[in-house]
Amino acid sequence: MSMSDGRRRRQLTSEEKWEVFLEVTCQQLTQRDAARKWGVDVSVIIKLRKLAKDAALAAFASSKPGRLASPQEAEIEALRTENARLSEALKELAVELTVVRGKARLA
Repeated sequence: MSMSDGRRRRQLTSEEKWEVFLEVTCQQLTQRDAARKWGVDVSVIIKLRKLAKDAALAAFASSKPGRLASPQEAEIEALRTENARLSEALKELAVELTVVRGKARLA
């Protein structure tokens, strides 16, 4: 739904997001069908699945046998994961910028 046609974008609750995630993950619905059913764009479904995956991986990484991780430890691990991802993206962009600037000098 676009904002230009007078309708507001649909905001899913946490419970609705979980239900959408389960429907798509269990292959009850395709991403497109889930987006249609819940009144959101397909990109929302894709982002929701990525967010759930990242959160699950961070929770698994921060857990230690015999001891529950505190919420702070889980958050720190999630932030470290995000920091590593952003660092890699920054490196890629720096290389791309160097290549573009090099081509501009040659032209």
